[in-house]
Amino acid sequence: MAENGVEHLRVLIANERRDRLDLLAQVVAGLGHEVIAREIDVKEVGAVTAREDPDVALVGLGVSSEHALELIGEIVREASCPVIALLAARDPGYVHEAAKRGVFAYIVDASPEELQSAIDITLQRFTEYHSLQGAFGRRSVIEQAKGILMARHVIDSDTAFGMLREHSQHNGRKVADVAAAIIESHRLLVPRLAEPSQPRELAGGQTAAEPTEPAV
Repeated sequence: MAENGVEHLRVLIANERRDRLDLLAQVVAGLGHEVIAREIDVKEVGAVTAREDPDVALVGLGVSSEHALELIGEIVREASCPVIALLAARDPGYVHEAAKRGVFAYIVDASPEELQSAIDITLQRFTEYHSLQGAFGRRSVIEQAKGILMARHVIDSDTAFGMLREHSQHNGRKVADVAAAIIESHRLLVPRLAEPSQPRELAGGQTAAEPTEPAV
């Protein structure tokens, strides 16, 4: 933790304009965070993002909106953190395009204190978003497992979930983990279709199929 109670973050910053990049680096450092990378080149920013794994990425709008959008796209593709767009003035068209490329939030002409507040809020919402995604994923797994149990035991949905929950409590495992194990086991136990019989070669190069059971 920093002296002012703000958590130290590893921040990647990107901007087409080097003067603004340097200024932003000073602001970020002044807030008690570490600037782990400063990027201008679109071709390099993705690799840098993957290598450095920042806590948050800040992308400023420079001379070319297309250049900034390309920076955002490359960072979003490689990052496991929120990407925030920084603007000097409101630009709804640019914000719309940035959102399409995966930017998580945007800030317009913010003071250092406002930037810190925006980062805090964005990180909180980003965490909640991924928690929600995880919840939807777990729900999907449980529903699949219930369907397998319903088909196997000819039971209804509530009874299938009761089986999951009972097994979970008995074995000290999460319901989602039990459900995932059922799905995996089901995939392993599904029989493969029998491969067609290969013809046997006879003398003289002729072939004959495997014999079949005589018709009754």
